[in-house]
Amino acid sequence: MFNEICIYEAKIGKQDEIEELMKEVAEFYLKQKGVIDVKYIKRTHRQKDFNAVKEGELPVRLTRNVGKVTYVLYWVLEDENVHARVSKLGLEKYFKRWNRCLITMPKIILGENIV
Repeated sequence: MFNEICIYEAKIGKQDEIEELMKEVAEFYLKQKGVIDVKYIKRTHRQKDFNAVKEGELPVRLTRNVGKVTYVLYWVLEDENVHARVSKLGLEKYFKRWNRCLITMPKIILGENIV
C-alpha cells in the first residue's frame, strides 16, 4: 500500500467551496483504478495539553478559526505508480479550484505501510 497525507490551510471564507470540492475530488479519486480509500478530515478539536491526554480528558472543540481552516487528506493507493497517475489526473482537473481556496501550498507526506 502507498499513502498520502496532505495538510491544507484554507481561507476562512472558502470553507463551503473547499468542502464541496473535497467531496467531488474524493468521488473522482475513488473511481480511479488502484485507489483504495480517500478521506478528508476537517480539524475541529485540539488537545488541551499532554497531561490532559495522559489523564484521558476529552479533546477541546474549536469554537472559532483564526486566519485559516485546517483540513487533512488521507489517501490509500495500491502503489506509487497509481499515485503518480491519479495525482496527475487530479491536478489537471482540479488545481485551479484548489489554489483559489488555499493560503499556502499543502504539506504532503508520502509513504508505504509498515503494519
